[in-house]
Amino acid sequence: MTNPTLAAGAVERHLRARRATGRGLLMPYVTGGITPGWTGYLRAFADAGADAIELGLPFSDPTLDGATIQQASDAALARGASTRRILADLAEVRDLGVPLVASTYYNLVLNDGPEAFCAALRRAGVSGLIVPDLPVHEADELTDVAADAGIELALLASPTTPRPRLARICERSRGFVYAVSLMGTTGERAALAASAAGLTARIRHVSDRPVLLGFGISTPDQAREARRHADGVVVGAAVMRRVLDGAGPDDLRAFLTSLRQALDQECDRPR
Repeated sequence: MTNPTLAAGAVERHLRARRATGRGLLMPYVTGGITPGWTGYLRAFADAGADAIELGLPFSDPTLDGATIQQASDAALARGASTRRILADLAEVRDLGVPLVASTYYNLVLNDGPEAFCAALRRAGVSGLIVPDLPVHEADELTDVAADAGIELALLASPTTPRPRLARICERSRGFVYAVSLMGTTGERAALAASAAGLTARIRHVSDRPVLLGFGISTPDQAREARRHADGVVVGAAVMRRVLDGAGPDDLRAFLTSLRQALDQECDRPR
């Protein structure tokens, strides 16, 4: 089994290095297979200044995802998307310069078996993994199997996570800690949840691992506000709503550039 005290892997080293420059971290999300030529979005994200990219492997029952990501998953599956096809498509984009972090539900991991699943991710150039329905008390096996394959399993923390459990999540998480800004599902929201500040403060109290805040980051103003508390943001539903409405890679590049600029402006503020 992998020792949890081993040095940080590629995702965490990359995010720590960028954080050390004072940069606010940006991780946009795309559902794999959502459109023909969907890998063009990955290139656009990297060009817009993403520090990592979350790649959704669509699942038929995404329990933590709101209506937008559910619609995106349904659309990708209707096009015949599968984990194998999505990972095969990644052969086109091996030189992005930023880590790819896959996200999916535990059923897909179990379908292939953790060893085979993680090995397939690594062969495709993926170096991180998020499994939102895998609780920390059941995550040790996958954390260790993933680490042996060179994959960092990032765990989620929510505003209601008790202190001892939060400490365990931060200890076992790899790459970064995914801070869920509010209780509920993913989706665009009018304002950043008030619970975000308290959660990120609690995480920082027990860990210096990079903290990325997600669930509801939709606008440059929200990204700027989130950066005051966390090291960076995850932006999913706001990206996928644009894709579902017909936005191409150039459109998404412009949107993410606006988020990048907002994060950079917040970093430049006098402290």
